[in-house]
Amino acid sequence: MVPTRPLGKTGERISILGFGTAPSGNRLNLKKAIDLYSEALDMGVTYFDTAPSFAGYGRAQNHLGYLLKHRRKEIFLVTKCWEAEGDAALKLLQQNLRELQTDYVDLVFVHSIGSNKMDFKTVFGRRGCYETMMKAKTNGLARFIGFSGHNRPARFVKALRNFQADVLLNAVNFVDRHTYNFEETVWPLASRLKMGLIAMKIFGGEDKTENIKLSHSIMSAEYHDLAFRYALSIPGIASTAIGMATRVELHQNIKRAKTFKPITPLEANRLKKIGQQLAKNWGPHLGAVT
Repeated sequence: MVPTRPLGKTGERISILGFGTAPSGNRLNLKKAIDLYSEALDMGVTYFDTAPSFAGYGRAQNHLGYLLKHRRKEIFLVTKCWEAEGDAALKLLQQNLRELQTDYVDLVFVHSIGSNKMDFKTVFGRRGCYETMMKAKTNGLARFIGFSGHNRPARFVKALRNFQADVLLNAVNFVDRHTYNFEETVWPLASRLKMGLIAMKIFGGEDKTENIKLSHSIMSAEYHDLAFRYALSIPGIASTAIGMATRVELHQNIKRAKTFKPITPLEANRLKKIGQQLAKNWGPHLGAVT
């Protein structure tokens, strides 16, 4: 089975490999998606990360809903609210729950707070997304609240210093460390607050120059094993959310999880040099840095 780690102060343990459902939601039909999710769950993947269609997840929530009808208690279920205004955020959360065919999620993220859409004053102001999600937690629609995002790490520092949350989900890999650097500018503060830490985009995210949608990461496959180990070697990290749409991808990542060994100092030095060079080519590909 896939190893687990504690998720910060939540009292939960989750699999160190999380299932990101965007690729499967866009590329698989209902039967193939359910088969893949079921196989992952059977092998010990408990953390399932999803979001509504307009956030790039296709029919992932609808597909996952059919599995949840039978195996809800086995899954740590995660969705996202990408609306700055509270009323819109609540409607979106309610829609997410309908698609997922459940009456609660384990974790909801105030999503992409580094994006232009998520004006900080609106999100964290009166009747904003954050206040509304905290009420949703009180009302039993979500067990935990988190902040997620790919860019503008300073916004996350500001959020952590002024507002409470349980979990952070950020784009973290050995290349974007040299551009966004969540692991050194945001995560140490989150660790002191005993928050759960989850890395996404550990392979850099999709290569938007490719014609085959959501099938190629920007990072060369030769670095994927090291990238997986780099992410899971960061102090305090609980899991990696990796997008998957094939059995080959699933089994590759399960093997990485089962054989995980921390990055050695020698490997870390090598990755730093490689990451610095690749970062020059990638640039701020996940959005504005400040």
